[in-house]
Amino acid sequence: MSKNSYASEINAAKLMVAGLKAKSDRVAKRGISGDFTSKLDTLQSDARSLDNEQEALKSRLKEKTAELEKKMKEMKKMMSEANKAVKLEMEKESWKEFG
Repeated sequence: MSKNSYASEINAAKLMVAGLKAKSDRVAKRGISGDFTSKLDTLQSDARSLDNEQEALKSRLKEKTAELEKKMKEMKKMMSEANKAVKLEMEKESWKEFG
């Protein structure tokens, strides 16, 4: 069971709108009016804009994740040094004071 991507569903709606406009006289017999086609066109356009915005947000999230991972790596390295210093310099009973 495969799910179509948003982009492929939006593209399918765009093609449908083009087809409905081209054959409006024939599909009107089945209740597909110009208003229906216009609304579907607006919906696919709005969905495309939202999909593009979502992709941009995903990109920014990946950038922030990479930035966070870099900071975490640096922090862990410093924590390791601090732990070693505490364990070498302090009595075992006082280690809890340092976390």
